[in-house]
Amino acid sequence: MLIAADKFKGSLTAVEVAERVTAGLRRVVPGLEVEALPVADGGDGTVAAAVAAGFERHERLVAGPLGQEVTAAFALRGDTAVVEMAEASGLQRLPRGVFAPLTASTYGSGELLRAALDAGARTIVFGVGGSATTDGGAGMLSALGARFLDEDGEPVPPGGGGLADLARVDLSGLDPRLSAVDLILASDVDNPLTGPKGAPAVYGPQKGASPDDVAALDQALSHFVKVLEGEAGPRAVEYAAAPGAGAAGGIGYGALLLGARFRPGIEVMLDVLGFAPALERASLVITGEGSLDEQTLHGKAPAGVAAAARAADKEVVAVCGRLALPPAALGRAGIRRAYPLTEVEPDVVKCIADAGPILERVAEQIARDFLS
Repeated sequence: MLIAADKFKGSLTAVEVAERVTAGLRRVVPGLEVEALPVADGGDGTVAAAVAAGFERHERLVAGPLGQEVTAAFALRGDTAVVEMAEASGLQRLPRGVFAPLTASTYGSGELLRAALDAGARTIVFGVGGSATTDGGAGMLSALGARFLDEDGEPVPPGGGGLADLARVDLSGLDPRLSAVDLILASDVDNPLTGPKGAPAVYGPQKGASPDDVAALDQALSHFVKVLEGEAGPRAVEYAAAPGAGAAGGIGYGALLLGARFRPGIEVMLDVLGFAPALERASLVITGEGSLDEQTLHGKAPAGVAAAARAADKEVVAVCGRLALPPAALGRAGIRRAYPLTEVEPDVVKCIADAGPILERVAEQIARDFLS
């Protein structure tokens, strides 16, 4: 039995999901052999999943999205590091109810990347998602040695809004170690940087951006690309249109400029976490996340787990807080059956508050249906 589920956002971490499912299964089948492999798709929870798989947690003081000092972590095993941008620059790093769509910066994410280099990383999996920022990765690049200057030769203000004042870019001071590192951009987002499907238009409103803010950010990021073209050549324009450039407020674009390879986040994380050998040992796979919906089918962790399991001819069931997919869609994704917590407790507020005990009851039902 293999439990490879993502977090239930706002209720349970991926580790807690695995613990609760295991407890429920063993109440019906005492002594059941269970292997837990918490998973993530590159967004928040990615470092925690790596640590659960045996990576070592390293903490550093870095700049949060508003410049305040925060304690953020990356994971390291051998010379492979897992860096999660949300640890430094995520929405959870903003005070409750506070948004800063024009000024939030990814500087702390660059500091985390530098810390991974200092720790000896030669391969860096850079998981991006859940950002508070829309700065095209300019803050991250600044932390790694780039300079973004206005007409007076002064640094432009932090955040995407500040890029409107950009007159000159100097990439000569970028950390030279970056050229010797395999940097992997891990994300479930394949949007370009700007335009109708770009980072400001699609994700800006989630970060508090008004329609005027979205227009200003899109214009500022377009200007950013134009100025960068003078320093980095045609690739600056090519990368802006590439899949993944718009990930996490455009930090994907900054990563591509550093030479990163874009890969779907869940595929990268399954490789890093050692999913294939664990799958070989499994007779049944349980995956899941807080909400199984249309988004799940587009690169989220349960879809990645199910696709890999189906290729190995392993049966998959899913647990979730709420289910918004019909059986046919689940079947096409490789999921035999889904077990939502709302079937046990229809009250969503209670479901979120008591997710752990309810999930154990759901796991008991899975054991009765598939293991008895």
